[in-house]
Amino acid sequence: MSTPKHNEVLERIKQMLIKDELTVVEGLTAICELLQKKLKNYDWVGFYFSDFKDQMLYLKAFAGTPTNHTSIPFGKGICGQVALSNKIFLVPDVTVVDNYIACSLDVRSELVVPIFFKGKNIGQIDIDSKTPDRFTKKDKNLLSTICNLISSSYGNLLNQL
Repeated sequence: MSTPKHNEVLERIKQMLIKDELTVVEGLTAICELLQKKLKNYDWVGFYFSDFKDQMLYLKAFAGTPTNHTSIPFGKGICGQVALSNKIFLVPDVTVVDNYIACSLDVRSELVVPIFFKGKNIGQIDIDSKTPDRFTKKDKNLLSTICNLISSSYGNLLNQL
């Protein structure tokens, strides 16, 4: 079950993806901006995509304060761990995580959801919040649905990012 706000965001994202008027990066950026604007305490929203040759994640779109972490090695930080585990990673309190990369000293909780295409984890959406224990199962479900929509809408184009 999702909230009315989640449903509204999901419908707007579906409409953006159907219109197909934007490039992939423009579309991903628009999704980041919508999530940040419409969902309380989604303070930073970004999409990282995998370069399997280099074993790195590269930031391709975001909304929020710019970060120096535009590339992250697989295994490092929450995003890097998701690149290897292929699982959603929810961190209620980033201050207690040893392998955490601080993009901002104000971040208190983080949620990272992988994006799969043809069964392969090709990237992820990363949400940071200044609020401790911000994210719920509803947030995980919403972001998983969004990642599935992105994968089915952009398909092979994601591999070219």
